[in-house]
Amino acid sequence: MHLPPYKTAIMGILNITPDSFSDGGIYYHNTELALRHTEVMIADGADIIDLGGQSSRPGADIIPPEEEIDRILPILQELKDEIRVPISVDTFKPAVAKVALENGASIINDITGLTDPKMRYIVAEHKATAIIMHMKGDPKTMQECPTYDDVVAEIKEFFLRQIDAATADGISDIILDPGIGFGKTVQHNLELLRRLSEFTDLGFPLLVGASRKSFIGHITGLPVTNRLEGTLAANVVASLNGTSIVRVHDVRQTARALQISDAIHYSQSE
Repeated sequence: MHLPPYKTAIMGILNITPDSFSDGGIYYHNTELALRHTEVMIADGADIIDLGGQSSRPGADIIPPEEEIDRILPILQELKDEIRVPISVDTFKPAVAKVALENGASIINDITGLTDPKMRYIVAEHKATAIIMHMKGDPKTMQECPTYDDVVAEIKEFFLRQIDAATADGISDIILDPGIGFGKTVQHNLELLRRLSEFTDLGFPLLVGASRKSFIGHITGLPVTNRLEGTLAANVVASLNGTSIVRVHDVRQTARALQISDAIHYSQSE
């Protein structure tokens, strides 16, 4: 996909779930409200909309593909002719990805990092963009004492394997997400944010999703509904360390913060 030059792109989150950790239930079974929220996010500066029907919070239960499709399809069918920004669908199920790509999505955001060959086939068949995310374990168990010898080195090894698998299967448009909060401790998350630039030599854009996550609450002592400032700080650090896209709930505030960090980061490029 084409990313805007001299700007950190913003991916606005639209969860159509009853149980996501931050905004679960707000847009569940409420297509009109979801569409209005999407319009607001785009007006506020979202470059991509990321639509999700399966919660990936720690401990989340896996729902059948049919239920996930029922959640996202009405929104996709409304959005595909109404908005001009790309639509991403946050799913690790090939059946859901197929329906999404047939109904207006152009990006698949896979928290399992394209480890399923069926997913790679579907993404390649539709010439879609793939977001390869790293997750240790699965959503149900990923936060049960995750350990690494070197978190950055191990994630880079994973990325290299999955890039090879994806390109061998015909996928060329790839974005890499180190998976903040997915099988990582607070210290792992902080180390990833500090060392993000080490992923840039892989040659693909980086995406970071730190919005409202628990490591921010651990540091600040604040609940999920009061983590805006911590999220903005994490996203500015990510941007200055080479991230191309940030995935966020609070688009307007993020866009304003990134105006400054982008001006700093790209001032010598203009």
